Amino acid sequence: MEHRVIAFIGAGNMARSIISGLLKSGYPASSIIATNRTTEKNTLLTDTFGIEATPDVKTAIKKADVVVLGVKPQGMEDLLSSVSDLSFDGKLVISIAAGITVSRLNDMVGQTLNLVRTMPNTPSLVGLGMTGLYAPANVSEKDRDYAGDLLSATGKICWVDEESDINSIIAAAGSAPAYFFLFMEAMEAEARRMGFEADMARTLVQQSALGAAQMVVANPETTLETLRSQVTSKGGTTAEAIKVFNDKQLSETVSEAMKAAVNRAKEMESLF
Repeated sequence: MEHRVIAFIGAGNMARSIISGLLKSGYPASSIIATNRTTEKNTLLTDTFGIEATPDVKTAIKKADVVVLGVKPQGMEDLLSSVSDLSFDGKLVISIAAGITVSRLNDMVGQTLNLVRTMPNTPSLVGLGMTGLYAPANVSEKDRDYAGDLLSATGKICWVDEESDINSIIAAAGSAPAYFFLFMEAMEAEARRMGFEADMARTLVQQSALGAAQMVVANPETTLETLRSQVTSKGGTTAEAIKVFNDKQLSETVSEAMKAAVNRAKEMESLF
């Protein structure tokens, strides 16, 4: 991976996870800049990662070859309007902000950016993320490869051909950790009602979830349906549990939930 100078504009959890992943992969700390408004947070960034941290957004952008937009969506317009006097020519811009389209980002800054839009998810914080990426036609193959390598520092990536497909990435990956947490939360609560102490109830659920996920990873040629059926002996306990899920139309509920996420993502694009 090329070692271009990267400026992270906004250094929240997702930006920090990318920085951490880059450093673990051997990216030089001297090539990374992060910006934050407060001295305390900038000091923490420097102490934690050994990178340059500053409140001066314009200087960071001027120094950078790559600019990662990591501020919250509601703060993006103020940020980009404040730096619209700068030239982004020759710079690769990567957005990790949800709900803001490429055209809208260009409008906010008053320039046509060399821009890759991405949608990471929270497991990026532990190096197990799933990130969707979209690049318009003006982005070179070299810059696409660089953006892919950068986000790969936090997990797996998936390129989409149409920007609208980023909304599907949100439904299938961006929001997905919460689906699993909700299911695990319900299992943990029932385990406690069965009499297990809180710590053991959590251990039972999280270890089962981890083991199931690892079995999926370890058996890429085996369908999820087959893995499920291998645990489901006819007339056994698992079969009875699965029957309840099917009777309650779990598959249909999941489908409706994912469609609702897509629809909300579309609505959010009109808010910023």
